[in-house]
Amino acid sequence: QRRLVESGGGSVQAGGSLRLSCTSSQYNISSNAMAWFRQVPGKEREEVACIYNGKTTTYFGDSVKGRFTISQDTAKNTVDLQMNSLQPTDTAMYYCARGRWYVRCSGALAHGDVDVWGQGTQVTVSS
Repeated sequence: QRRLVESGGGSVQAGGSLRLSCTSSQYNISSNAMAWFRQVPGKEREEVACIYNGKTTTYFGDSVKGRFTISQDTAKNTVDLQMNSLQPTDTAMYYCARGRWYVRCSGALAHGDVDVWGQGTQVTVSS
């Protein structure tokens, strides 16, 4: 049984928007820090954004700042990633991740700081 389930990926043209969502039937999403990572074939998985306690947010990479927004919806038990002004370089598999108990989104997460990964949702941006 998948413990984190992502949705919302798809194919869009450059300049378009997508909203990714991650939910769980087993966890309270707001209990831990949650993050979004992305990965392209042949490259390491990189962190995109992190959120803790519904308030502290951190974004990684100058390319996503100002375009991506991470948020939590406690009523729906989701963590979302709103992605605007998408570019072909945003094409990747996007993964939802739950941080271990001590994570506060004060810095970049190492993979060892993540205790649960989703299976990913593909985002493809065409020029």
